[in-house]
Amino acid sequence: MEWLQKHILTAIIFLPAVGALVISLISSERKNLIKFLGIFFTSITFLLSVYVFLKYQPQTTSFQFVETYPWIPSLDISYRIGIDGISLLLLVLTTFLTPVGLLATWGSVEKRVKGYVIMFLLLETGMNGVFCALDTFLFYIFWETMLIPMYFIIGIWGGENRIYAAVKFVIYTMVGSLLMLVAIIALGNFASQINGQFTGNLEKLYEIAPKISINAQILMFLAFTLSFAIKVPLFPFHTWLPDAHVEAPTAGSVILAGVLLKMGTYGILRFSIPLFPDATFIFLPYIATLAVIGIIYGALVSFVQPDLKKLVAYSSVSHLGFVVLGLMGLTVESVQGGLIQMVNHGLSTGALFMLVGMIYDRRHTRMISEFGGLARVTPVYATLFMIVALSSLGLPGLNGFVGEFLILLGSFKSKFLGTSIFAIFAATGVILAAVYLLTAYQRIFFGKVTKPENQNLKDLNIREIVSLALVIVFIVWIGIYPNTFLKKSEPSVKKIVEQMEKYRSGVLRAQK
Repeated sequence: MEWLQKHILTAIIFLPAVGALVISLISSERKNLIKFLGIFFTSITFLLSVYVFLKYQPQTTSFQFVETYPWIPSLDISYRIGIDGISLLLLVLTTFLTPVGLLATWGSVEKRVKGYVIMFLLLETGMNGVFCALDTFLFYIFWETMLIPMYFIIGIWGGENRIYAAVKFVIYTMVGSLLMLVAIIALGNFASQINGQFTGNLEKLYEIAPKISINAQILMFLAFTLSFAIKVPLFPFHTWLPDAHVEAPTAGSVILAGVLLKMGTYGILRFSIPLFPDATFIFLPYIATLAVIGIIYGALVSFVQPDLKKLVAYSSVSHLGFVVLGLMGLTVESVQGGLIQMVNHGLSTGALFMLVGMIYDRRHTRMISEFGGLARVTPVYATLFMIVALSSLGLPGLNGFVGEFLILLGSFKSKFLGTSIFAIFAATGVILAAVYLLTAYQRIFFGKVTKPENQNLKDLNIREIVSLALVIVFIVWIGIYPNTFLKKSEPSVKKIVEQMEKYRSGVLRAQK
């Protein structure tokens, strides 16, 4: 037990990989056992993350549960992991959505089940590593590790155009990743010029990077942020997302929307902003402008989508625009709102993709025009869909409202944005979300029954209800009492905001 407490983050990162190894030794014919083991290992990982959440002390702003092992000592590159309040919430979100996604799609994948579960377990190892890495090179390795299993998940178990979508996803992400790698090497080299030692230690780089010349900061900021913007995806780098979402299997869409997109916004908050404050101040209004364009554009495109899964996919562009705007506001309220909205989007949009997958398994179509009158036939499905849709559009009392309210409040009064116009235009996204989600809901559940296939649909089974209910518990919990989660992240967020305010006034730079 003592070993586990000292190395719990390592256990959280690599336990899914151990599960993948165990499953690889099992016969491919034992499909139910393989699925059970996949859920078992990911559930244990989630319980370990809950333990970390409960033991985390928000009073301190330093990283906790830190583990360090030298890797390349001559370059000060090490296996260094730890979490603060920011990465804590996203780590718990990741470990929660993985078993829920596998549970929700237990019966939807019957071919190559062994490889399917193994890919998800390896994917979780990469995702958990990203949120725990405190070394830039270790971060990059985990970042790249995620691409491989997601490529196979889309390319093998996806839809008709799965190869096109998988290749497009990898090409877009690899371009950004290579730019980030160049910036990581350059950052370590600048550290050697300033401190006489090349380093990948993120905490040391927080002290060194702001001393770098403004021109170098701009180049490295652009390299990092472009990589993260593609992953978000921020408008206009979003074109890979609808294809990947539509072609991915249901659980792949859940993880893609619920976790992988957040790695872009997490990267901006963890790397781009604190490492390159001068460059951040220069590009902040332009990034905020793209975020607002993405909010409105994503909502408008969602409204005209005939495919329900594409509607949810484009809504992610809109919702992640809110997150980026919150980060650019650089107030405690806006950044806290952006962070909790990352969690909210993972829950709400992940649940929407599960709901789309459940109806697709029954009707083998996602076209909204093919449905109608489902509320009479599948009342449980209609009820749960309504709760999740209301959370996604930001109904007070549910999780979406908390994040959007904090983002708009913080952005409205942000000194860094310098104007309330960003918040005003962003607020239209809330209205548009209600339009496209409620319109789609009305057509699917209360529209005219035009297809005889809709009259004999089976309602949700116990497994599907349980998987959705688990998500809805957190949707309501965050909506009613968000402080459970916000108090964990507030000190870490305040630290970043206060440092950026000092850099803006020149106080912290003068001290360094």
